[in-house]
Amino acid sequence: MRIAVDVGGTFTDVIVLDEHRLRLEKVETTPHTPTDGVLRGFAKAQAALEAIDYFVHGTTLGLNALLTRSGARVAIITTRGFRDTYELGRTARDVMYDLTYHKPASLVPRSLVFEVLERLDFQGNVLTPFDYEAAAAVAQRLRKQAVEAVAVCFLHSYANPAHELAMAEVLAQHCPDIPVTLSHQLSREYREYERTSTTVIDAAIKPLVRGYLEQLDQSLKDQGFGGHFLLTRSGGGAMTVSAAQHQPVHLVLSGPAGGVIGASALSELIGQPNLISLDMGGTSLDASLIVNSRTRVNTEAEFEGLPISLPILDIKTIGAGGGSIGWIDEGGHLQVGPHSAGALPGPACYAKGGQAPTFTDAALLVGYLDPNNFLGGAIPLDADQAQQAVRSALADRLGMPVSQVAAGIVRISEAKISGAIREISIEQGFHPKDFALLAFGGGGGLVATSVARELGIPMAIIPPGPANFSALGMLMVDVVHDFSQTYVTELAEVDVASVNRLYADLVRRGQAALQADGFEPQERRVVRSAELRYQGQEHTVNLPLPEHDLSAADLSALADAFNRAHAEQYGHRMDDPVELVTLRLRAVGLLPRPSLPTVAAHTGPLEAAHKGHRTVYQPTLGRPLDYAVYDRLRLGAGAELAGPAIVEEPTSTSLIHPGDSLRVGEYGELRITLDSDA
Repeated sequence: MRIAVDVGGTFTDVIVLDEHRLRLEKVETTPHTPTDGVLRGFAKAQAALEAIDYFVHGTTLGLNALLTRSGARVAIITTRGFRDTYELGRTARDVMYDLTYHKPASLVPRSLVFEVLERLDFQGNVLTPFDYEAAAAVAQRLRKQAVEAVAVCFLHSYANPAHELAMAEVLAQHCPDIPVTLSHQLSREYREYERTSTTVIDAAIKPLVRGYLEQLDQSLKDQGFGGHFLLTRSGGGAMTVSAAQHQPVHLVLSGPAGGVIGASALSELIGQPNLISLDMGGTSLDASLIVNSRTRVNTEAEFEGLPISLPILDIKTIGAGGGSIGWIDEGGHLQVGPHSAGALPGPACYAKGGQAPTFTDAALLVGYLDPNNFLGGAIPLDADQAQQAVRSALADRLGMPVSQVAAGIVRISEAKISGAIREISIEQGFHPKDFALLAFGGGGGLVATSVARELGIPMAIIPPGPANFSALGMLMVDVVHDFSQTYVTELAEVDVASVNRLYADLVRRGQAALQADGFEPQERRVVRSAELRYQGQEHTVNLPLPEHDLSAADLSALADAFNRAHAEQYGHRMDDPVELVTLRLRAVGLLPRPSLPTVAAHTGPLEAAHKGHRTVYQPTLGRPLDYAVYDRLRLGAGAELAGPAIVEEPTSTSLIHPGDSLRVGEYGELRITLDSDA
């Protein structure tokens, strides 16, 4: 038996896979006591803890702490003379023409940045020995400053970690109760600012995440759980609870990662290698690309102006969820998001005190949702409250009917989603028409066909259990560790023996990590890759490498592969020398892969699944249109129907607009073929 729990901003999703049977549940998220929400999910799923082999968890706890600047009080210890590296950052800025622009608030005030005398060169050779007395004096000052976590980042420690390890020994002696993060344990790459920022983020969320995981782990053990406790990683795959407590920075995109991992696994099952995943939850929307059934991974990312130099799935997140609030800007125009009503008080139609009009309120008013069948009837929706919220906050001020404003909220949300997908597809050299749109999350089915039509995507697919699909993806993980080493050298001048020695060290570290996780040699796999660039460039292209030791012929083939990849990604190639920049290795602990259950073939008349009709407001027509309503649980494989139609299930609703057609696939997925002229 496996169970996965995905804690979102509004709902906590639970999925249980037992002997090829799926059980899906949802409970409301408890932001102030997240452990309680997870345990309530276990209880609602009626999961016998002693029978569970794997519990896989995704959480946004660390990400929320970053976004709200509510992490620990962190101090930085760095090389003397480099105190301002973190404060200065980079001179580049995204907002070029805003005269009122201010840099995002730093996680560490300058008063908590301390220097220690030591110095290495870029090859790791000692220029100035580590000053133990100065380090001890800094440790004493930390105790007086009530510091809650420490980030240690010395110059060129990626090449030689000896001085950082010495600093850790001093801190353990003088401040044994303060958690410490050493930069080389997270990233063995150059770029001091990005490495410092990554280290600070890990330190900032470490006390919070560690306390949460320790409490949850103990609570589960007290109730009889003896299986494997894993957490999804931002870069794909999973990590053990012990590893997550030591390096929580890998959990920043823990929740959204589950949906992307699930999309990759499903693409192979259903024969759709190219997918655009669209995960519309209660608070935000996450979009990602699956190419040839593989996820796309970046080696750096940015959150609220804070860079993270680690492998992270290429996910575009915007504030366009079910709880996103509609508002009027200074120019008198309707806007939606990024602010959300969240779990509490939630949309106005929840009747829990929410006053602001949200996407969910608008979807109810235009006819997308059945007020008596939301979450299977667990949360009855109040249409009067929704109408009052839209009217008082928006419609009266805009001088428009409530129905048109509600349709406008939906349309603006769809436009924002389309824009996010353009960023990860067209702007990266992929055309949406070559993909199918996989829409999930509680609201994915509401917008899938409209977004697909706008982007020229020929098919929208709604997976089984769409509202819980991110949790389902968490059941498909392997345990992963990522390692890297900066090695900047012109490819034509590379010492092959040196590169092979570095890879041997990376393999040794990867094997040791997997052995510590309990994996036998036959359950381990290592994947090598390298980042290259043209000399003088800033950004790199990551390319796979063979598993054996490299030869001169391999390096020549690597140069050719880089030229082709650069032309594909950027539209051109150059005659400049090619540089090797970073060596990478992913160590994978292989877990038994569960198989998804198929659904029985549809038999009998389609009318058996027909529930009735509902009017849906069509802004292009300026009037409502009649949609037939079907029960998804009664649609077997091979069932076909034509729009306009609505397909309902306990936790999700999917729309098939006029001219579109639906066919149910082998695994119960809804395949909606779009009529581009509709």
